[in-house]
Amino acid sequence: MDTHIKAGGRPVKPYENNRARMLISCPDGPGIVAAVSHFLHEHGANIVQSDQYTMDPEGGMFFMRVEFDLDLLGEKLVALEKDFSVIADKFQMKWNIHQLSYKKKLAIFVSKEDHCLVELLWQWQAGDLDAEISMVISNHPDMKEFVESFGIPYHHIPVTANTKLEAEQRQLDLVNGKVDLIVLARYMQIVSPALIGPYRNRIINIHHSFLPAFVGGKPYAQAYERGVKIIGATAHYVTEELDGGPIIEQDVQRVSHRDDVSELKRIGRTIERVVLARAVKWHIEDRILVHQNKTVVFN
Repeated sequence: MDTHIKAGGRPVKPYENNRARMLISCPDGPGIVAAVSHFLHEHGANIVQSDQYTMDPEGGMFFMRVEFDLDLLGEKLVALEKDFSVIADKFQMKWNIHQLSYKKKLAIFVSKEDHCLVELLWQWQAGDLDAEISMVISNHPDMKEFVESFGIPYHHIPVTANTKLEAEQRQLDLVNGKVDLIVLARYMQIVSPALIGPYRNRIINIHHSFLPAFVGGKPYAQAYERGVKIIGATAHYVTEELDGGPIIEQDVQRVSHRDDVSELKRIGRTIERVVLARAVKWHIEDRILVHQNKTVVFN
């Protein structure tokens, strides 16, 4: 047997019960890496991966991701966090520790276009997205049967100008305290501050453009009219500024005058599904640190 016990229905590999990831951001200065390494060593942990980045050694921000093993981690985690808070206070750290045996819970919001949703479900089914998809929420009923074939609950919540507030409250009631990340997989509604607030830097959107360009409706028609030579897509965290949140991932592909609007859409959909899946994967693997309106991604 190569797996045992379950976390939210997904298999937990044996090593994951004793493995954790630590994310740190703080003002840069001497001794940070040494302090973290020494702390983990003193507590019997073995570092299996470590990544660091500094914006500016002279007064900039420092970012660190550490993956480590510690026997009986579940029993020791609370005391470990309490002890580390002393070091965190000394270096003014923002930090957290995630145990790998806990699988993050996702809610996917979708409208009618299914390509991003399908990619996420395929990757989840294949085990490439090491998380739980707790639910899919949609303002259309189109994909109910397909989603439920994966054993995932599907919630159809229609949204109109007159029912938007009521619909948003129903969405909040569904996700509140039940999911760790919300993924907007071509969900064609503006998310309200009421949802953004409790899920700050935990809502990922895919924008059908290489931001900042061709904002608004019909981006591929705009691109075609401008005769663009490159099209792309952008995955970013959602903020109150429309399409203005911290960018996680982008990708592009060259196109030519031979590509009409329908071909641009086809190419664009491929880019969108890949870019969104990457961003979601990096988030659930604790590879992203947000500072102001930028991200540091240890991929």
